[in-house]
Amino acid sequence: MTFDEYQKQAATTSTIDPNSVTAPYYFALGLTGEAGEVAEKLKKVIRNHDGDISQLDMTEFKKELGDVLWYIAMMSRQVGLSLEDVAATNLAKLADRKERDVIKSTGDNR
Repeated sequence: MTFDEYQKQAATTSTIDPNSVTAPYYFALGLTGEAGEVAEKLKKVIRNHDGDISQLDMTEFKKELGDVLWYIAMMSRQVGLSLEDVAATNLAKLADRKERDVIKSTGDNR
């Protein structure tokens, strides 16, 4: 499955009207909420299991990361970007930073 195929299939499960003025806010808020759930699960692994991620934890992480992916796909779609292009652009940006040895630096446009 490609990112664009995922994005197209994921869109069939959205109940939000993409023409609504509130749609981009909904997707952005959902994305931050789901990312927070990933962090919360990891916090509990640290607290309860000294950071040892079990197979059960991995199943839960997979579900939450899937929710993050869904919101990224929907937010990208909402602003007219293909998920494939978002992913490729991110990899190119990171490769460029690594090549210039600034991947550990600070700032958005390094």
